[in-house]
Amino acid sequence: MSDDGHEHNGHENVPSRQRKRFPGISSRAYEHPADRSALVALRKLSGFDTVFKALSGLLPERSLRLLFLSDSVRVSDQQFAHLNDMLRDACYILDLQKVPAMYVTQDPQPNAMCIGLDEPIIVVTTGLVELLDEEEMRAVVGHEVGHALSGHSVYRTILLFLTTLAVKVAWIPLGNLAIMAIVTALREWFRKSELSADRAGLLVGQDLTASMRGLMKIAGGNHLHEMNVDAFLKQAEEYEAGGDLRDSVLKILNVLPRSHPFTTVRAAELKKWAESRDYQRILDGHYPRRGEDKDTSVSDSFRESASHYADHVKTSKDPLMRLVTDIAGGAGNLGGRMRRGFDGFTGAAPGTAPPKDRPTDAPPRGED
Repeated sequence: MSDDGHEHNGHENVPSRQRKRFPGISSRAYEHPADRSALVALRKLSGFDTVFKALSGLLPERSLRLLFLSDSVRVSDQQFAHLNDMLRDACYILDLQKVPAMYVTQDPQPNAMCIGLDEPIIVVTTGLVELLDEEEMRAVVGHEVGHALSGHSVYRTILLFLTTLAVKVAWIPLGNLAIMAIVTALREWFRKSELSADRAGLLVGQDLTASMRGLMKIAGGNHLHEMNVDAFLKQAEEYEAGGDLRDSVLKILNVLPRSHPFTTVRAAELKKWAESRDYQRILDGHYPRRGEDKDTSVSDSFRESASHYADHVKTSKDPLMRLVTDIAGGAGNLGGRMRRGFDGFTGAAPGTAPPKDRPTDAPPRGED
């Protein structure tokens, strides 16, 4: 029994004995700005809950619950007890009052999800359970509890439903286009919500190394002796900065059908947040409380989100983002830069002179 009154099955040296708890923490504390602004706006919509509860009759939630109950293993004190301890511990740390039901389902593909409208349920695959060690799995369970605390399970359920519906009505051109437009928007939001949940997983595990290991294993399998965190993060830098404008377009096309960001990108984003003042302030006990959620300003949340995207564009090494920055800054010879962009341009620093073999009559930067 630890000094916080929680039983940890005799593990004497696991971080659960020293980790901090966050009473009353609001999900706004760890949510990515784009995720947070969308959630704040949705929560403020009059009648929002009523509309989605009405939709529950159309959504396959009851069917999914029965499916997992009948054909998966429900986590409890008697079944997958170590996962049950992690789940209760994660809920204790994030102060989630009602512990969600959790199931382990047979699937070699490492995966986890949190779904449900009225009550979230967490599902993890056997592939994930077999792949991760205890502290890596603790971060994943915290990730899913973070989804539950943020209310992401509602939108995830809707996304699953609409994706299935889009397949069924694919023969109706306009109907399919309308649904896929919504699905594409939901996927963009959900990718940002995954970054939020990664942060929640770190708050639960409070072990950045374990979180990094887990993401590396999801990308490369159970071969830690063959992998290196620094080299893995270097891939994220190379992915963002490498190539030309054609590669920037391909990156966008590659990520559109995905519900999750690419794994190296998730690792880099989480490491950056772990080194931020925001994360340290939460550990020090300075974070927004749930009781203040109703007073949250939608406009402030959108301004914060817009500011985040503006900063991202300004600091990004991606060729397309640098071109956008140059457009905003009035870069000279923009046509020439775009032509080079589709012919091997890797992004000259703003303000540098054009190559001598490509003369330009555009004025220097900063002049009319």
